[in-house]
Amino acid sequence: MPHIPKPERGEYAPYAIMYIDLLPDDGQVLQHLRKNLDATLTLIRSFPVEKLATPCAPGEWTIQEILIHIADTERIFAYRALRIARGDTTPLTGFEQDDYVPASRANEREIESILAEYTAVRLATCTLFESFGEEVFNRAGIASENRVSVRALAYITAGHELHHVQSIRENYGE
Repeated sequence: MPHIPKPERGEYAPYAIMYIDLLPDDGQVLQHLRKNLDATLTLIRSFPVEKLATPCAPGEWTIQEILIHIADTERIFAYRALRIARGDTTPLTGFEQDDYVPASRANEREIESILAEYTAVRLATCTLFESFGEEVFNRAGIASENRVSVRALAYITAGHELHHVQSIRENYGE
């Protein structure tokens, strides 16, 4: 797998630093995407099923909603990466995560269905990023009115998952 250095400021929206900083500066973001999938699945399977569709506090997302949010967001980040990698210079619009979560109906689903979807999305994301030549990772485009590089999208995707996994650990324990 290619060595992909962390993106530099200016390659991503200011908010994304919180995700990028969660990853080591070892250039192995694609391996982290694969490794983190296993860690996340193990964590989720450690909880009793009844806890997965119960929010930690009123108005908060449930674990099932968080998982679907991560998968939805990952799909969008991967789509952006694909468009930019293929040389598409069309500015890409943002999305409202708070509208996506209730529309997902995550709490009405079985956890194994959610985990299967989560796994499929992650494997597709990994396969996409692994298909790119090293030169592609420095390509940049506009998404949500901010400049973003393909490598930044890889790091943001991995860090976004880590951010939510940390939140699950803090709010639900292990």
